[in-house]
Amino acid sequence: MSTQPVLYSYNLPDYAIFESKKDFDYYIGTPDNTYIVLGRSNNIEGTINCENVKQDGIITLKRPSGGESVILSPNMLIFSFMYRNDKIINPHKLFKIINTKLIDNLSKIGIGNLSSKGISDLNIGNMKIMGSSMFTKNKTIFYHGVLNISEDVELIERYLMHPSKEPDYREKRSHRDFVSSLQREGYNLSKEELTKALETSILQIKEELKKI
Repeated sequence: MSTQPVLYSYNLPDYAIFESKKDFDYYIGTPDNTYIVLGRSNNIEGTINCENVKQDGIITLKRPSGGESVILSPNMLIFSFMYRNDKIINPHKLFKIINTKLIDNLSKIGIGNLSSKGISDLNIGNMKIMGSSMFTKNKTIFYHGVLNISEDVELIERYLMHPSKEPDYREKRSHRDFVSSLQREGYNLSKEELTKALETSILQIKEELKKI
């Protein structure tokens, strides 16, 4: 019997918007379960703690976008958008637009000391509270991010190994010393408040994309 978990293709609800007939569509929601999501270049070996994952029956998925593996849980918010356009947009430019809008709108609901670090991380101080990834196919950009509202970082420690690649600012810190949540940082905002701030950001991003 294999000691490795079964690896499924990414099939969570946000990915359905990739097939949308619109030129721009988006999704914001809460995962219905705890999932491990591997990035496009990740392999199970050296990425996840197979024993703990199999013991706990955690569903393991692989997404088509880059970046390192993440945990999704009901204590987080997933937000995604797709944008169909003939123009090629530099990913770094797009990540900058996205994080600028997120910082602006999350700051307006009282979250302080926000900054963008690495390629696309969102941080409070030097602690990561949001990660994201993106891929392009057939002139369609698909972006998805995950914001940690209140999930215990020990869950990440239990299932994920230290990533093979990391941003410089991580400085080899463990998950528990690198990742945080809004609750852990002292912000007890409702999912409704956070969803509204994310939705406002996405709609503003749509307007910015029209200008490119």
